Amino acid sequence: MHERPPLVSLVQKYFERDPVTAARSLESMDEEEAVDVLKALPASLVGQAFRHLQVSYAAALLKDADAELVRHLAGALDPPLAATIFMHLPEEARERFLAHIPEKVKRRIQEHLTYPENSVGRIMTTDFLSFRKDLTVHDAVEKIRLLARRRFPASYAYVVDEKDHLLGVMNMRDLMLALPEVTLETVMRRDVFTVHCFLDREEAANELAKRRYFAAPVVDSMGQILGIIKAEQLIQGVQEEFTEDIQRMFGAGGDERAFSPIPFSLKKRLLWLHVNLATAFLAAAVVALFEGLIARITALAVLLPVVAGQGGNAGAQSLAIVMRALVMREIPPNQVWQLIFKETFLGAVNGAVIGVVTAAIAWLWYGNPFLGLVIGLGMLVNLIFAGLSGAAIPILMRAIGLDPAQCSSIILTTVTDVMGFFAFLGFALMFQAKLA
Repeated sequence: MHERPPLVSLVQKYFERDPVTAARSLESMDEEEAVDVLKALPASLVGQAFRHLQVSYAAALLKDADAELVRHLAGALDPPLAATIFMHLPEEARERFLAHIPEKVKRRIQEHLTYPENSVGRIMTTDFLSFRKDLTVHDAVEKIRLLARRRFPASYAYVVDEKDHLLGVMNMRDLMLALPEVTLETVMRRDVFTVHCFLDREEAANELAKRRYFAAPVVDSMGQILGIIKAEQLIQGVQEEFTEDIQRMFGAGGDERAFSPIPFSLKKRLLWLHVNLATAFLAAAVVALFEGLIARITALAVLLPVVAGQGGNAGAQSLAIVMRALVMREIPPNQVWQLIFKETFLGAVNGAVIGVVTAAIAWLWYGNPFLGLVIGLGMLVNLIFAGLSGAAIPILMRAIGLDPAQCSSIILTTVTDVMGFFAFLGFALMFQAKLA
């Protein structure tokens, strides 16, 4: 009883200082012993250790794990890694795994496991062997020996960095002939043919047949390896329809599809149409604030749709780009703000250019340079907010668990209308003496 705290403290320091070596030590243990070690560690250290484990071994640890360990891991595992481990679990273990993790984590895992119909991601297998680039040949061989009692593909080993970006490939012959002390990065083959997870299966089959490959690694838009696709799966049309089962497990059957029943579609859409109605009245209320000004300067009423229309179009452009990036998983978590800033900056540049053109047209039309200045400034402000909101709204909706496809455009229209009207009419109020 008195020896346990110092021992746990020692193990914890070991995992803190060298999680890679600690993970290798775990893989040399029996699964029951490894689980006991993990239970004694903080969740953050467990998550670090799991990042360096072979996925098949990590799944083996969770297969018979109790609820305590699963809950321990739920907040520590990155969603892509959790999704990969999930795919290695037998069905009954998947049910148990999902029962003990928060809804937000479930949604993130589901996002990483859902691929379009007929895409490579639907039929790839996550049963592959990968090593970190700084691992020595000797350690890699030892690791393979430790994993020999478990099933793993014996033809190729893939080399990745600390974020699972695919760097190279090694076949077993190269591994056996290499000097033991060199790292895998120095002997791997860097010219790797990869298949994108959203690629159509027929295209992937043609590419593999052209190169006479029997398998190829599957990657996402950021170059992270997700699995492998085998030629026989493509050619024979063997489909492992994981997605439907996974959606049922996650309770995700409620998302509307192209051919969902009409009553179901109405139920999903009517709520957001009512939200849109409320936001339309919000925009009308902004106009009502300047009702007296518009009555005196009727040109403002004529130009209001120009401001609103341009803001809506500019926001829709940003929204389309970000929505596609979300679907294709092209937005790394650490680059979200970079993307929002980029779209806001583009909005500012577009606003400046379109603002100058619009100002010139209004000046020529009404013969008043101050009216041109007012609409030009209003256009600039509106397009800045259009770029900002077009990028931020779908990301925010996804983060809080709402479907960006259903609600983003409604909220975007509100933002561009309200900001456009307020900016245009606000500047008009400032310069009203020059507009009369």
